[in-house]
Amino acid sequence: MSIKTVHYINQFFAGIGGEEKADTKPFEMDSLPPISQQLQKQLGDDFEIVKTIVCGDTYYNENEKDAQKELLEMMKKYDVEFFVAGPAFNAGRYGVACGSISKAVKEEFNIPVVTGMFEENPGCDMYKKDAYIVKTKNSAAGMRKAIKSMAKLSVKVAKGEELESPEKEGYFAQGKRVNYFAEKTGSKRAVEMLLKKINNEEFETEYPMPDFDRVEPAKAIADITKAKVALVTSGGIVPKGNPDKIESSSASKYGTYEIGDLTDLDDTNAETAHGGYDPTYANVDPDRVLPLDVLKDMEKEGKIGSLHNKWYSTVGNGTAIASAKKYAAEIAQKLKEDKVDAVVLTST
Repeated sequence: MSIKTVHYINQFFAGIGGEEKADTKPFEMDSLPPISQQLQKQLGDDFEIVKTIVCGDTYYNENEKDAQKELLEMMKKYDVEFFVAGPAFNAGRYGVACGSISKAVKEEFNIPVVTGMFEENPGCDMYKKDAYIVKTKNSAAGMRKAIKSMAKLSVKVAKGEELESPEKEGYFAQGKRVNYFAEKTGSKRAVEMLLKKINNEEFETEYPMPDFDRVEPAKAIADITKAKVALVTSGGIVPKGNPDKIESSSASKYGTYEIGDLTDLDDTNAETAHGGYDPTYANVDPDRVLPLDVLKDMEKEGKIGSLHNKWYSTVGNGTAIASAKKYAAEIAQKLKEDKVDAVVLTST
């Protein structure tokens, strides 16, 4: 008997469109799309992908509970025994959706789940403890290798075979401690590692520490009363109507907005595009997230030199690290060109 498998993908890999179709509601494909066919080939005859299910990235992230409910209901018809999502590579919203639906499937059906994504995909940190997440390249250019790696791990996971270390199997460590029998005692292994370290030889720790991205703090402003100050936010404050259509999660862009004669943000001229917090109070008074009113008062009172006539905004939740760094670099360059001395950076 073949292991009944369901494959989850987004609108792009389903072949129905890109960003313009990101609001597509969950549906079942009539036949296996090319990506599912590739996966089926790599899984082999012991598996049968009985259905490919699809959901648009924006729809899933903005309607997570509803999307989960619809997708789980679809799967109940197939007596599913195994679940694969993606791969999502570095697509933030897709990665979060793959991780989220994998976790939901695991909890609902008590079956093993596997997905795949790039290490900087926000879905990786969010869900690596809930699903086996295979390491992939940054983009779909690494599709062939990703499918092969996911299938290789899937075979072992679905059949309940013993897994080797995350490094050998190619998935992100889940923070679990596993007992095993080693040829050498812990004390001897520790001394050997210490000697290698002293002699500048390569060694591999058995307990790696977190690797934090540390940023050197900027120097203090010498005289803030003469400084040109700008407003930047990841809290999603945008002009009323969200003219740039910045996504509520896993933003694919940031906006640049003229302040002009504005001295205050209210529910008639601004709103939040952010989907990661209750927007009620931010929409009533957007100054709570982007303090334009306070900075205007400080400018008038001479407490700062001047307020830059533009603000920059994006949505931080679920946004890929690589995307966030890209936005930061671009915004920083623009601020330097405009001779800005300081930035008030707000989040939520």
